[in-house]
Amino acid sequence: MFQTKMTEMLGVELPIVGGTMMHISTAEFTAAISNAGGLGILASAIYTSREAFGEALDRLRELTDRPFAVNLNLFPMMRPIDNNDYLDVLLDKGVRIVETSGHSAPEALCARFKEADLIWIHKCVGIRYALKVQEMGADMITVVGYENGGATGKLDVGTLVLVPTAVENLRVPVIGGGGVSNGRGLAAVLALGAQGVIMGTRLLMTREAPIHESLKQALVRASELDTMLVMRSIGATHRVWANSAAQKIAELEANQANLPEILAIATGEKAKKMYREGDLDAGIISCGQGVGMAHDIPTVKGLFDRIMSEAATAAKGLAEKA
Repeated sequence: MFQTKMTEMLGVELPIVGGTMMHISTAEFTAAISNAGGLGILASAIYTSREAFGEALDRLRELTDRPFAVNLNLFPMMRPIDNNDYLDVLLDKGVRIVETSGHSAPEALCARFKEADLIWIHKCVGIRYALKVQEMGADMITVVGYENGGATGKLDVGTLVLVPTAVENLRVPVIGGGGVSNGRGLAAVLALGAQGVIMGTRLLMTREAPIHESLKQALVRASELDTMLVMRSIGATHRVWANSAAQKIAELEANQANLPEILAIATGEKAKKMYREGDLDAGIISCGQGVGMAHDIPTVKGLFDRIMSEAATAAKGLAEKA
């Protein structure tokens, strides 16, 4: 019932993509998503050397024989990355699916993607960006609406408008997301014309997610009102959980603070402290408005099974009313 162009092209069982999350989308978590039938995506930017990245890919191969992808991060980072190095390693390790995301299109990489016959997915937040990478040769494009956690861009277009607009304007298959946390959301995104759904925030509240239990419980208690936008003043707008660290960033921005002051709070090192130690105000964590629809902490497989059952029920209900 839910076999789509996405599942066919990627060789996955379910039309679900796990959103790439810095410091969270490890080999183990990526494997859990792929083993549950979705497409897990490894965050290459977590790894500080070619060797460490290669070891992560080896570990991922040990944990799953299902399809997975690797994300190449094009966002500005405190630690500069040469994505050609990561591309060398993933090609050497036989990876077949690559995802790119960031402020710019991967013009320096796309020729290598095509030469290696990779399946290339690009993630963006606006139609003009999607059209550009389509012409560059992207095989599939992910668009995420304003509700999503993490980078929201500056266009502020919601999922309900962005996904069908992308479908109408693109020739390649579209994966849609932003605020999707359950089967009704999956059915809705497919009804909008997408070939699959991407979700990140809901996966934070699974048993396999590599974040502290205290943070998981705090997110389960959160509502759709407990997110906020930060870092717009520095051209890097992110939707995050509205903890005290996020509120401090907002205060700094209101007072026209400089870049180092803001990044001192938004740094990944502080986020890792929150993930590992459960200090809920140590840093910020990307979090979409869909957090308000997550009320428990199942396994990834249990979550996906529930989502697909809910989606089937929703689709059947619509058909009966037609």
